[in-house]
Amino acid sequence: LWSRTNVRASRPQARRHFGVSRCLTAKAASARKPRERVEIPGLEMVTYGERMHYVPGLAKPVNPRWERDYKDPGRHRSPPIHEMLLYKEKPCYTYNQRTSLLEGTRQALWLTKTKLISGLPPRLFSLAESPANQIPDQDERVQNAIKNARFWDTTVERPGKEKYSNTLLINLLHLCATLQSSHPAIGRRILAEKYSLAATWEREEYLLQIRGQNGLLLNCMDPIPEVSGKQEVADTADHVLETFYPVSPTIDLQQVHVYKEEVNCIGFSDDYPYPHAHTLYFLDGVDTHCKLRPEQFRAKMVMFLFGNALARAHKLYGPILNRPITVQGVGTNGRIFQFMVFQLNTTDLSGDDGIKNQIWLDKDVELYEFAKVRPLIKKKQVTVPAGLAGYKSETFSKFLALYLHGAV
Repeated sequence: LWSRTNVRASRPQARRHFGVSRCLTAKAASARKPRERVEIPGLEMVTYGERMHYVPGLAKPVNPRWERDYKDPGRHRSPPIHEMLLYKEKPCYTYNQRTSLLEGTRQALWLTKTKLISGLPPRLFSLAESPANQIPDQDERVQNAIKNARFWDTTVERPGKEKYSNTLLINLLHLCATLQSSHPAIGRRILAEKYSLAATWEREEYLLQIRGQNGLLLNCMDPIPEVSGKQEVADTADHVLETFYPVSPTIDLQQVHVYKEEVNCIGFSDDYPYPHAHTLYFLDGVDTHCKLRPEQFRAKMVMFLFGNALARAHKLYGPILNRPITVQGVGTNGRIFQFMVFQLNTTDLSGDDGIKNQIWLDKDVELYEFAKVRPLIKKKQVTVPAGLAGYKSETFSKFLALYLHGAV
């Protein structure tokens, strides 16, 4: 007679592999292939549907889908696209906060019919150079704001970019707001975040839309004065927009067929007391699901500056623009800043001729060079000391000039 131990010994034992991991030795379960349903024309398949129970040898009945007489959000099935109420044959190309344009700023300039001007307008520099518009102990307080974001406001040894970039932006805005006692117009502003924007326009044969959320917005009761005069705006008609043939101008834009036409929404109600956009603040690298390169990040700034100006133009003046609309933009990753001033001169964006919009761009401006928790040592020499190094005061002067624009 076989004993219990012999039975156990006769069973196959799993081999142990100590040199490789379990995922390499485990046997994957084979995928079960679905049976093909054969339909012969003219022959009706005999099923066990009428008997109300399973019968071997008879086919499984195909029952119609059960429709509920009530609405269940958890089991909702959307109809096909071509059966939706908002379906249209003409496609719409949409841009959102996670879109990465292949051609970067060049593509954004073509989509928005905009002329690029390097550097900020000269009249803005005079705002920050005046002693009456400067903060007491300005350089020292700005450096303390940087140290607070990089070293002090954290419980870990080295905070992440999404942490210190947001802290630094809030600290600088709070520092600029201390000038409210000498500039009362600053009190007529308010910060808003997580608002949804929607703007629609036509460019040649393409229908374009901007949707989504774009960061922190400084709203004000009074509009920003125009940067360019009437003659400078008229001279933009001679500017030739740069193309990037053979690349399509709508590359990397989402093509949809279900959309609303003529959608222009600033994200706030009609009775909102701060209807004018002053400055948009963008944070680079805070979205862990979307990493944009510097060129694509600047294109994002251009698109949302244009979208905010266009949506407000339709709300304030309708289809015909009576006066230019100016919107400013500041982008940062916690060390490098991008400054923009956008002026919407026209809403006729279909063709390449005529008046163009304008944008002033000052890119890749460093606020400081290094902020090290520990010194950087190479070949037994301290190349970068610990702490803040390479602070540049002119960068904050540009930040302050954009903040004071319209309040002086």
